[in-house]
Amino acid sequence: MTKRIFKSVCVAAMGVFLASLVLFLGVLYRYFSEIQQGQLRMQTNLAAQGAAHEGMNYFEGLDVEDYRITWIDRDGTVLYDSRAGYGEMENHLEREEIRQALQEGQGESARYSQTLLERSLYCARRLPDGTVLRLSIAQSTPLTLVFGMLQPICMIFAAAVILSLVLAGRLSRAIVKPLNEMDLENPQDSEAYEELLPLLCRIAAQQRQIAIQQEKLLQDMEEKENAQQLRREFTANVSHELKTPLHTISGSAELLANGMVKEEDIPDFSRRIYTEAQRMIRLVEDILKLSRLDEGVENGKWEETDLCSLAREALDSLLPEAGIMGISLELAGESVMVYGVPQALQGIVFNLCDNAVKYNRRGGSVLVTVKTQGEEAVFSVKDTGIGILPQHQERIFERFYRVDKSHSKEIGGTGLGLSIVKHGVKLHHGEIDIRSTVNGGTTITVRFPLNKGKS
Repeated sequence: MTKRIFKSVCVAAMGVFLASLVLFLGVLYRYFSEIQQGQLRMQTNLAAQGAAHEGMNYFEGLDVEDYRITWIDRDGTVLYDSRAGYGEMENHLEREEIRQALQEGQGESARYSQTLLERSLYCARRLPDGTVLRLSIAQSTPLTLVFGMLQPICMIFAAAVILSLVLAGRLSRAIVKPLNEMDLENPQDSEAYEELLPLLCRIAAQQRQIAIQQEKLLQDMEEKENAQQLRREFTANVSHELKTPLHTISGSAELLANGMVKEEDIPDFSRRIYTEAQRMIRLVEDILKLSRLDEGVENGKWEETDLCSLAREALDSLLPEAGIMGISLELAGESVMVYGVPQALQGIVFNLCDNAVKYNRRGGSVLVTVKTQGEEAVFSVKDTGIGILPQHQERIFERFYRVDKSHSKEIGGTGLGLSIVKHGVKLHHGEIDIRSTVNGGTTITVRFPLNKGKS
């Protein structure tokens, strides 16, 4: 681009120079022509006065230098010529300046010589006796003038070329400098031409879009990496959780098969096998539920579901277990309809109520509240259990995470209940909050947006 600007400026400068030169020579040529014509007219008048008074004697010893004097009779015959033998010259009656002088007293004309590349100026004046005196002078043509001034013109042309090159170089660099100094990382901060502002704004918008896409891509990659890490951890945890009951079942069954168990101990071994088998069944069921929630879908259609009815069913199913521990169950609130997947909502309600019973104290209580608050449905479970330390509260929703592993295994927990709750709440665009103090009980509150369908 710099070279193109440089060439354009040079061509423009040379064009201006040549046009100026032609105009200058034309004006100069015209100016000197008028001066020369005026001098010729004055010399003609002086010569005419001398010839009128002295006749032919006036021309004797006369030094006319550049002028040519011709005296013509009234019939066109040449009576005298300062440069040629007038006896052999042709009749001048048809010459323009001669006819005009005979008619008007004075005549002027100019004629070109193609061979001499000269322009001759003529001025004629009629004398009192009717004869005509004419003076002429050779004037160089514009081409001759150019040739005569060739050396100074060449010097001026060379100076103009050098100046044009210098100015073109500086100008082209000055024009391109703002373009070269544009900061494409921050285009709108660049001091560029006003005409480039739309382009810079568009580049800035594209860079913002690219940055957003890059950030989104990085987030996707991080999420993918996290998902892979969670999957690896989940696989390892599942293997570990299944290995323990399988070893118990396998060992008990082997002892029974080899007849190494006393008759009175057989019922205990059978119960142990049944308990571990049930634990495996619950674990597999929870894994399947969690897998479906991970995919963002749940068997069954989305429909209006009553949270209060789900809570009542869950508490009814937990009455036997709560009765063994002397735990009182209470449901308060009102009927609240939530648009969602009934199976997923049932899993949320049941797991929260089940945990409130399992991790409670003997003789404790569980209060379940269902109500409407603004544009949200609020489901809350409050227990009087052992509570959760602050450092564990953020992690209890992780898969297979247990605050007290020994206690969890004693009560038959799979470690996936609260993970199922978390994913179910996310599926329904809800929010979950936990408040707990050690030995002071735990309250878990879930908020669902009302009248919001599946996205």
